[in-house]
Amino acid sequence: MVKRATGTVVSESRDATSRWRPIHAGRWRWGKDAKGRSAWARGRVLASLAVLTSGLMAFHAIVPNTVGHLGSLLEAFLPWLGLAVPVLLVLALLRRSATALVFLLLPAAVWANLFGALLLPGDRGQHDITAVQHNVSDENSAPVGTAEALIKAAPELIALEELTPPALALYEKALAPDYPYHAVEGTVGLWSKYPLADVRRLDIKPKGIEEGWSRGLRAAARTPWGETAVYVAHLPSVRVRLTGFDSDWRDESARLLGAAIAAEKLDKVILLGDFNSTVDDRGLAPVTSQMNPQAQDFAFSWPAVFPVSRIDHIMTRSATVTDVRTLPTTGSDHLPIAAGIELAS
Repeated sequence: MVKRATGTVVSESRDATSRWRPIHAGRWRWGKDAKGRSAWARGRVLASLAVLTSGLMAFHAIVPNTVGHLGSLLEAFLPWLGLAVPVLLVLALLRRSATALVFLLLPAAVWANLFGALLLPGDRGQHDITAVQHNVSDENSAPVGTAEALIKAAPELIALEELTPPALALYEKALAPDYPYHAVEGTVGLWSKYPLADVRRLDIKPKGIEEGWSRGLRAAARTPWGETAVYVAHLPSVRVRLTGFDSDWRDESARLLGAAIAAEKLDKVILLGDFNSTVDDRGLAPVTSQMNPQAQDFAFSWPAVFPVSRIDHIMTRSATVTDVRTLPTTGSDHLPIAAGIELAS
């Protein structure tokens, strides 16, 4: 600043090295870019991606499944679409786009509406029994340790999948003192503190799979709240290929399981199993449409090292799952899940 003879204060000009230059440049970047576009005129591609992300989350059911089962693939990992929000946020800040920042509120709001409640802490609801579901893995090298870990959760029902003959003997021995009743069909088994009756193999084998494949059972557990049908199922695996999401066998098996549940004469049903997808996947609709809504929790169960999805489930009909949670890792590539179940009507 300099003073003229009259005492008036005026600003002197600054050169390119002035300390005020970066502040002025920052205002210029948020104002107009080199092409003369304002902060509201740039970043339209990012804003469009934000709208697209919002649409995929909110209207995932209309994504067609006719080509490569893309709808099912999207639904299997639906919560992870929320990762687009922080990525687009960083890009919007780098782009200095006010438009993109405003449009980012849309996918953030949709994700919060769909999944935000799952982040809130919650206490276990009142329940009558606890059930545990675990794909123990046919490569599990510690069956006894796995059984002991499941017993610590003090469940009344335990469902296991991928049982091999050598491991089965070890599970039977380890679980017998606490679970005097059990049933095994093929590679799935059910252990119970309550007597089991009317045990039978559940035919959920899709056409095209070789004979001898047996991954389902049905039993009636005589609980203090009345006889309850208990189903254990392990649906076929799915694969992500260049041609898309290969889930034909899984979907066919789900339809067979759904038909069996629809024909079940007992009112109360508990369904436990590895379904190889999340409940959002429309391929499981023949089953999920008949069951009560699941308790709200992420409880990702697979893979055990870094869980990204809950493909293991405990569902009920004419009963209520009050809470669901994962248990500590075992020798399996899945985490066990435990659920509180209210059977009293």
